[in-house]
Amino acid sequence: MSFEVLSYETLVHAVSGAAGGVTAMTVFFPLDTARLRLQVDENRKARSTPVILKEIIKEEGLLALYRGWFPVICSLCCSNFVYFYCFHSLKASWLRGKQSSPSTDLIAGFAAGVVNVLVTTPLWVVNTRLKLQGSNFRSSDIQATSYNGIRDAFIQIIRSEGLGALWNGTLPSLLLVLNPAIQFMIYEGLKRQLRRGIPRELSSVEVFIVGAVAKVIATITTYPLQIIQSVLRFGQVSDSKEKSKLLSSLRTIKSLLVSRVRKYGMLGLFKGLETKLLQTVLTAALMFLLYEKIASCTFRVMGLSVQHYKKR
Repeated sequence: MSFEVLSYETLVHAVSGAAGGVTAMTVFFPLDTARLRLQVDENRKARSTPVILKEIIKEEGLLALYRGWFPVICSLCCSNFVYFYCFHSLKASWLRGKQSSPSTDLIAGFAAGVVNVLVTTPLWVVNTRLKLQGSNFRSSDIQATSYNGIRDAFIQIIRSEGLGALWNGTLPSLLLVLNPAIQFMIYEGLKRQLRRGIPRELSSVEVFIVGAVAKVIATITTYPLQIIQSVLRFGQVSDSKEKSKLLSSLRTIKSLLVSRVRKYGMLGLFKGLETKLLQTVLTAALMFLLYEKIASCTFRVMGLSVQHYKKR
């Protein structure tokens, strides 16, 4: 089989990753809603996930748990497609049929993450705004927004804040490409260990556990930056006076981190971690499970099953 970037195998990985991600996020979307509230609303007490969900339902209704579902799913579908496509196309180009290694997985994951951030950040900025629109915040300094869908959000943000606002949080997002890079490195490495050199399809339980373990490690490692990323995407932070965009972004990130530590101590950098772990670990585990099954079935239909596992 050809190892060119534009290949059916790479396309299968991309479509499978997108489909798995969309399905998994839909199933666990209420947990993501609770996670985002805790990260952005500083005055909301960090209670257990069931309590946060109960509060949201009581104050805003049951449908509030799925507010912003469509823009999130659109963003996730595009994001996963770009990431899986870049990750597997880069690996195919570099390996040329040889077995991968942790360092190759890490580098490919990092490069794919950079491309993904630059391409899809505007979508994530818009979906963060839409998802939080109409929420009952504990912090009084958060300004209400009024967007009528994805298109209107794009137009309003560009008009009122400028085109660059669509890339709010890009720097922490670029730093956070370590999250999926670490996740994929651990995921692919554990799969190779479980196979022990034998080309076989892992069981559903094995895939679910491996995916969960990989995501736990990646999430805990990068969580403080994920909080800053959510706050910046929400667009409620005043701009720095620095002329340099890079220095301005770095100062803003430093300021937000220091502010959290001063207000809440070091634990403030991990506010909502329980909810985040519950949401992201279950979502990632289910996503990888669905991704592997969809890809496996497709490769089997194409008659590429054995060759596919030999190369990974």
